[in-house]
Amino acid sequence: MFIAQELRKKNIAEYLLYMWQVEDTIRAFGCSLQRIKQEYVSRFDYDDEKKEEEIDWFGNLIRMMNQEGCREKGHLQINKVTMQMLAELHAQLLSSSKFPFYNSAYYKVLPFIVELRNRGVNKDENEIETCFNSLYGVMMLRLRKAEISPNTAHAVKEISTFIGMLSDYYKKDKEEGLKFE
Repeated sequence: MFIAQELRKKNIAEYLLYMWQVEDTIRAFGCSLQRIKQEYVSRFDYDDEKKEEEIDWFGNLIRMMNQEGCREKGHLQINKVTMQMLAELHAQLLSSSKFPFYNSAYYKVLPFIVELRNRGVNKDENEIETCFNSLYGVMMLRLRKAEISPNTAHAVKEISTFIGMLSDYYKKDKEEGLKFE
């Protein structure tokens, strides 16, 4: 919870990737709050009050996952809404002539997006979600210490730069408001 709060303020992309990881962590513990409390949160270097807040947060997420039918796979509605906001901002940035660097970064990663979408299972996902899925997939491979090809590493580096730019614009829009035209 505390990490999520900080990330949400600083970097929406890192926040979203973190929340996807939290969803998978909950699944790894069988959506059991008791197991998360005993086997996960107990290892945190928090005082008792913070641990209780963290446990309550996980409890709320588990309840939402159960209610929203994403115990096995998929994402919480709160994360889907965040993704949708990023996709909408992406469309606004592309349609405006005031953000040429963003447009340039987008066209630089577009071939990677097209290739990923052609390989992917869900061809209906938006381009931003495709980018996030690739970043999350490589993050999971790195956690498993799996080998990542040079081509994949290059693609992910470019996508990461692009999503970082989108995240920066998101923060700027929330703090100051972007002027699109």
